[in-house]
Amino acid sequence: MTPATSTTPTGLHAELTVTRGSFTLAAEFDVPAGAVLAVLGPNGSGKSTILSCLAGLLRPDEGSVTLGDRTLTRTPGVQVPPHHREVGLLAQDALLFPHLSVLDNVAFAPRSRGASRNESRDRARHWLSEVDALELAQRSPAQLSGGQAQRVAVARALAGEPRLLLLDEPLAALDVDAAPAIRGLLRRVLRADQRRSAVLVTHDPLDALALADHVVVLAGGRIVERGPTREVLAAPRTPFTARIAGLNLVAGTATADGLRTGSGRLIAGIAAPDVTEGEPAVAVFAPGSVAVHPAGAPHTGSPRNSVDAVVGALEPHGAVVRLRAHDGDGWAEGVAADLTPASVAELALEPGTPVRLEVKAAAVAIHPAFGP
Repeated sequence: MTPATSTTPTGLHAELTVTRGSFTLAAEFDVPAGAVLAVLGPNGSGKSTILSCLAGLLRPDEGSVTLGDRTLTRTPGVQVPPHHREVGLLAQDALLFPHLSVLDNVAFAPRSRGASRNESRDRARHWLSEVDALELAQRSPAQLSGGQAQRVAVARALAGEPRLLLLDEPLAALDVDAAPAIRGLLRRVLRADQRRSAVLVTHDPLDALALADHVVVLAGGRIVERGPTREVLAAPRTPFTARIAGLNLVAGTATADGLRTGSGRLIAGIAAPDVTEGEPAVAVFAPGSVAVHPAGAPHTGSPRNSVDAVVGALEPHGAVVRLRAHDGDGWAEGVAADLTPASVAELALEPGTPVRLEVKAAAVAIHPAFGP
């Protein structure tokens, strides 16, 4: 059975001003229909306040929230209650009802909106099938692993047919084995309905890269960075974004052997389980894994990814010196490498020095990135 869906546009627009004590959130953003916006920021920056306003749990002091052609909040005067907003929430904890079976947990949302018992269970079976969890229908939540419980929570959030889906650190509580599968599942269901908007709050740059096409970064209740996810994380402009990114990111398309960049160069690496060949992907590697050699020096050691570049900048970075490359051959533009001060002196590096960068394939992780 395929659930009924509305043909009304589901784009989100929010203008929010909220003051609590000495803290003030002032943010304005749009999420087009079919798009996912990631909200990043340190603790206390206002991420949870934004979600509470969108969910209807908190009324802003000033502002408005519109979803498609509906006004959910306008101050003063309009505050649609949470259960009438057509908004779904997926949190880091599954929060399943312990006294209900998996099937009835998922059926709860359509049932609460007036559907009959049989219709609600039909919808629940549909969504459990969509998240590959139909075989769990008769289990109790206590019989589920963390990954299984989160699959059920995804199904429950979608069974209510929300026009806006709020994702609050949905992978934070999962172990390293379960997270990639749920991340892949979320990618699939978020792409499946181009009429639904979604807002993702996360501390993990990989979640933002895999799930969101745009990002806003909050600091002190203000949006300090915004734009396409890969662009913001690849060129951070605030200490927080630089800290969470802390990575070299090279965009391209997943191949059987790694990643093909826009210039046609291949970067060898280890693909995550949720990478699909031919789809947008990102090669991720740490600055500490980048070896720097003089231009023209012979290749040594195990097979590596190798690229010619020019030293663009050298700057202190804790106990090391961070080299930032530019004028790269294929994919080196903006790549960072961490060197000891002794290595910088030995190689006589300075801005403008030609070098060769090498990265072992084993140090490169290939992850999916949001794309059409």
